[in-house]
Amino acid sequence: MISTQVLKNCIEELHGITKIDISVYDGEGELLINTGEEPIVGNDVVKSFIESPADSQVVSDNNLMKVFDDEELSYIIVARGGVENSFMAARIAASQIRMLSSAYKEKFDRNNFIQNLLMDNLLLVDVYSRAKKLHIDTTLPRVVYVVESVKEKDSVMSELLKHLFTSQSGDFVTAVDESSVIVVKVLEKADDNDEIYQIAQTIVDTVNSEAMINVRVGYGTVASEIKDVSKSYKEAMMAVDVGKIFYADRNVNSYNSLGIGRLIYQLPSNLCHMFIEEIFGQNDPATFDEEIVSTVYKFFENNLNVSETARQLFIHRNTLVYRVEKLKALTGLDVRVFDDALTFMIAMMVNNYLKYLDRQS
Repeated sequence: MISTQVLKNCIEELHGITKIDISVYDGEGELLINTGEEPIVGNDVVKSFIESPADSQVVSDNNLMKVFDDEELSYIIVARGGVENSFMAARIAASQIRMLSSAYKEKFDRNNFIQNLLMDNLLLVDVYSRAKKLHIDTTLPRVVYVVESVKEKDSVMSELLKHLFTSQSGDFVTAVDESSVIVVKVLEKADDNDEIYQIAQTIVDTVNSEAMINVRVGYGTVASEIKDVSKSYKEAMMAVDVGKIFYADRNVNSYNSLGIGRLIYQLPSNLCHMFIEEIFGQNDPATFDEEIVSTVYKFFENNLNVSETARQLFIHRNTLVYRVEKLKALTGLDVRVFDDALTFMIAMMVNNYLKYLDRQS
């Protein structure tokens, strides 16, 4: 259905050109728009015209005309003036409304198509037939971005992204739930990973600066054909979820950069609990000294280099060794040894995943 404001703008522009007053009623006979001070004909005349089989009617040199949408009466147009002038104005108005209705319907159908495509609700044959009907190129490379507000979804964010990614360029902005906005972006080159990342960073920066909303963005691999868009969407959703659990300091996460976090995310929870018990026993990682844990993480960042880690933390080398020894006493793991360092890192990631599952439940 065309918005009343768009319809009003169209009719008022036509009135300004033709100088003929026009009234528009909905299919039930309710007045929507009137360019004159008073309705051109009485409501009883409109109601009678609706019930008649005629598609047009002349009443006191005024023309009434029906506008149908898929054989269903959608609007009644009434034009005031001489028979010929009012008839021509009514026909032009009817033509404009039909074109607007068709454009709005295609816009709605495109959005509906993209949503069903993302959710994998279409048969393969339907994907290509509907895309052809909606004039959507099926061979362009595309990538799906999922944009999630850190706090909550905001309509301003959605509108901002619709201005940033326009349908004229082949992009789509839509949503399939209340927590995120989805951007299906057409790419110039399918293998330009730097450009794909820069688009994600542009989304973060634009939404943050224009709407003052902090967001995280996840994106999937490139879909070389339209049938693979749903796969890219699922990967983008995983990138957002895994990013929240394991890489909370990042605003942008790609599916291909999730590393071991992607593997842990797909493990069953009972297996994770067994692993944590084997590594930490009765010790709860939540009770570990925060200073020790942060020191160990910095130690990992510096590739197990004691001197460089101590320098960056502004502590004595012996202080670092003391903290590492204290962790060894708690867990039996000496993080100066690569195997133990890897085991501890994975165990802490698994523990973060279990805490995430607890929050979700």
